[in-house]
This record gives sequence, structure tokens and C-alpha cells, in this order.
Amino acid sequence: MNIKVEELTAKVLNDHPNMDRYKLALAVAKRSDELLDGATSKLNIDPNSIKSADLALMELAEGLIVVKGFSDKEE
Repeated sequence: MNIKVEELTAKVLNDHPNMDRYKLALAVAKRSDELLDGATSKLNIDPNSIKSADLALMELAEGLIVVKGFSDKEE
């Protein structure tokens, strides 16, 4: 599987204009920890065949998970 991290990162950042790279890194780290602790992936991919951080980024890019505390609304 050829994952293009920069393309996935750009997609997430484009889809969520109020999220920066720092917030994205926090979101990926949190979801990665959840996956390592046994959470079920939202994608039909064997979690043993891919790094948890890459899987977390893919889920974010596909919009399959919502990051609580990060809002796209202008306040």
C-alpha cells in the first residue's frame, strides 16, 4: 500500500480550515493511541499491516472520525 502522507495531510487541512498541522498531529496521535489500545478501525484495512499513525491519518482524511474540541466554525 502506497500512502502519500503529504497528500492526506493536505486533504485534512483543506477540509478543516481551522485545523493547523499542530492540531492535526495531536489528533493523529490521539487516534493512533486509541487504535493501539484496541479500537476498531473505521477503514477496511488490517491494522497489523499499517502503522497506527498512518491509519489514523487515513481515517481523518476520509472524514470517518470527528476530533472533539476542534471546530470548523468561526466564533
